[in-house]
Amino acid sequence: MGDLGSFGENADSVNTTANRDYYPNDQLIVSAKNQFEQKNYGKAATLFKDAVRAAPMDPQALLGYAAASDMLKRFDQSDLAYQRLRPIIGTRVEYLNNYGYSQLLRGNLQQARSYFLQAYEKDPKNPVTANNLELLRNSVNYQKRSKGDLRGI
Repeated sequence: MGDLGSFGENADSVNTTANRDYYPNDQLIVSAKNQFEQKNYGKAATLFKDAVRAAPMDPQALLGYAAASDMLKRFDQSDLAYQRLRPIIGTRVEYLNNYGYSQLLRGNLQQARSYFLQAYEKDPKNPVTANNLELLRNSVNYQKRSKGDLRGI
């Protein structure tokens, strides 16, 4: 009798949840957003990653983790988060803006433009989209320079 778990199952067949954290509220997300706003992207990424572990299908956690990873130039991590996020929220304006911004950070200006224009088509009055399009315009106007190009100034 000692080897039975709950509901009469074999104790070995019962999955343990001891290695999982339980968060009864959104404290991880709130803390992560706060760290992101303060430009503490490493701390934000860690907190968002913990939130993703606690709730793997949470769009806020995935989007936040992707954005923090982008700011850390950890595009391998952000790409994984975007891949997991797309089936959950589809091509909502938030997804298009964030993924477009990710492409902008990588220097993929044409791809960034494509995502920003898709976001604009869905919501022409969205201030984030307008800001992203302005950033893109400025990125096109100022070419990349290699290290040391401004030595003579």
